[in-house]
Amino acid sequence: MTSVKALMQPHRIVMMLIFAALVVWCALSLRWDWIPQYAPLALEGLWTTIWILAVSTFLGFLLAVPLGLAQAIGPWYLSIPARTFCTIIRGTPLLLQIWLLYYGLGSLFPQFPWIRGSELWPYLRQAWPYAVLALTLSYAGYEGEVMRGAFSGVAKGQLEAAKSFGMPRFTMFRRIWLPQAVRNVLPTLGGETILQLKATPLVATITVVDIYAVSSRVRSDTFIVYEPLLLLALVYLVIAGLIALAFRRFEQG
Repeated sequence: MTSVKALMQPHRIVMMLIFAALVVWCALSLRWDWIPQYAPLALEGLWTTIWILAVSTFLGFLLAVPLGLAQAIGPWYLSIPARTFCTIIRGTPLLLQIWLLYYGLGSLFPQFPWIRGSELWPYLRQAWPYAVLALTLSYAGYEGEVMRGAFSGVAKGQLEAAKSFGMPRFTMFRRIWLPQAVRNVLPTLGGETILQLKATPLVATITVVDIYAVSSRVRSDTFIVYEPLLLLALVYLVIAGLIALAFRRFEQG
């Protein structure tokens, strides 16, 4: 009942009416006859965007945990490299990182015959591994700093109590420290994941066919500008909304 009353507030009703009018205008006034032709490619691009986002976020978080832990309690020979990595990642543009990996590292591999003859070459010659690597390192660099603060923010009394009961360090980390640190930064992680989604269009600059690349292809083939961009914005809005909803459920759970 409370949520219904919140939706029926005057300003929300006005916004919903404006949005509905905008949707009707777009449906009746703009050209959408190109959609059936490009729908299969768009679905393929959408899948590419989703799996790159999921893989890079998952791997980036796995890397961010030791980065944050090293900065929070690690010795200097671990904390300094971790802090340096996070500083470099956060201080340089993601587009530059993608290009350095693809045009820099990717251009070195063909010079080694043993790499060209290995089983990894069919993957290393493609663009998506470098896109995934760049996005993973970028997410890890930002989340490593977030996790540093999260680990430092866990109450020391709980850790001392676990030590007094003789709990092993790894068990204490797994049952107390990591769960509380992650719970404290769930809103931040949700926001960073949405930012990661907004960063995925950059992979189109190294020939990865994601949903943004499909939109660009539609514009170049048909010279229709606004409709592909509006549909692209709607796709990103839906994915971002689903990410926000998922993290909100995690926070409530």
